[in-house]
Amino acid sequence: MGGVRYHGSAVLKQRSAETTAVVSAALVAALSAWGCAPPEAAAPEPPPNIVVLFADDLGYGSVSWYGGDIPTPNIDSIAANGVGFTSGYVTAPVCNPSRPALITGRYQQRWGKELNSQTVPPVNAPRKSLPQSETSLATALKQAGYATGAVGKWQLGMADGYHPLDRGFDYFLGMPSGSRFVDPDWPNAKIAPGHEDDGQADGSGRPRSLFLGRDPLPFEEYLTDRLGRAGVEFVEAHKDEPFFLYLAFHAPHGPIQTIDKYYSRFPEIENETARIYAAMISALDDWVGAVLAKLREHGLEENTLVIFISDNGAAEQSDVDRRRNHPLTGHKRNLYEGGIRVPYVLQWPGRLGAGMRFEHPVSSLDIVPTALAAAGAGTAGLQALDGVDLLPFLEGAAAGAPHEHLVWRSGPNAAVRSGSWKLLLAGGLTRLYDVDKDPAESTDLSSDHEAVVDELEEAFQDWARDKAEPREGTRTVRTRFNRDRIDWHI
Repeated sequence: MGGVRYHGSAVLKQRSAETTAVVSAALVAALSAWGCAPPEAAAPEPPPNIVVLFADDLGYGSVSWYGGDIPTPNIDSIAANGVGFTSGYVTAPVCNPSRPALITGRYQQRWGKELNSQTVPPVNAPRKSLPQSETSLATALKQAGYATGAVGKWQLGMADGYHPLDRGFDYFLGMPSGSRFVDPDWPNAKIAPGHEDDGQADGSGRPRSLFLGRDPLPFEEYLTDRLGRAGVEFVEAHKDEPFFLYLAFHAPHGPIQTIDKYYSRFPEIENETARIYAAMISALDDWVGAVLAKLREHGLEENTLVIFISDNGAAEQSDVDRRRNHPLTGHKRNLYEGGIRVPYVLQWPGRLGAGMRFEHPVSSLDIVPTALAAAGAGTAGLQALDGVDLLPFLEGAAAGAPHEHLVWRSGPNAAVRSGSWKLLLAGGLTRLYDVDKDPAESTDLSSDHEAVVDELEEAFQDWARDKAEPREGTRTVRTRFNRDRIDWHI
């Protein structure tokens, strides 16, 4: 009987559809006779804008959504309106290898950019550059019809062929690499002891100067304010077309410098360095909020994919109160969690739900495939990506973990994460941690789980087969955690 009922329902639906078609045709004819145009079909939803907000040396414990003690309401709002990743990683514990992986969606070891280029340059490319064989997210989105803008710290090459304007960006305001934040002669400047770096940010064209396009730009405003303002202005200028904004703040990387406006917010912090550092993070959060507010002002927030992430963990010399990477062990420059697990939040209100807490490991490698999928651009014509489109996992179309393994290599040292397990192969030592239960990596479980160690070692060997040979730097830094002394190549 159920089958008969279904068949009868189908017949009724067919007859209803035929009747509707006749009525619709008659309606169109009547409207035409009266000189009225039939109603137009709804316009297709435009592709989403894409905004990547990239912090510099911002540690896991420096954002209040992750339990940090410095208020970051605007960064937190992205997680509240979308997704907070509790195990979000970058591919390197230092900036120069981390940044090209994010912008290409490919492990930087594919072209030998394993360490900071100041010591070891990439294969077949100048120091501090992205080889021309690699395609940036900006190039792919520009080909898909997006307006593209890069603001802030570039660090992927300034010579012809490597400059942001040669790598898919229509607009660039920023620095080749690092910079100071203030002019020491400004009356409102606050500089931490030992951070009186002049930064060569005077617009003279020297390597650390500000640039607008290819031309030097005078340094006249607190750096975070200048970069944030440029990001807001880019949104304003391109509000009527799909755009991609890559806003790479330099904060809170050293030198530790701020201005009175932000310094005055933290009178309760007695240590001068810690107070200025908190002010730098607060300024960063303000400008994240300003970009979000500009999107909201023009009704763009619902259809904009916003991703906030840091390039690595907090630096040891900046972490004077030992809270900036809490509860993780380690800092920038090493493969402990504090060096590579970072604040990572995402929102797309028009498509994704709010308040999601995603606990499976994800990577900065995932930004490119996720953004391209959101834009409907696809990956045809690109070299194989190492990242994963996260949208099916965030929408419930795919279950489980996006990655079977995440892998890191820093010269002679390496790490592998799979599920809650993390294998550290460093300094000639083998250490296994359950980082879900033990994020501080305080208890080595390798002797109790030899099969897990063997599996992760094999995963590392598989990963290394199509990567460049390990690089060795001329600079090292030593850590002493859990009675392990390890020298890290940077």
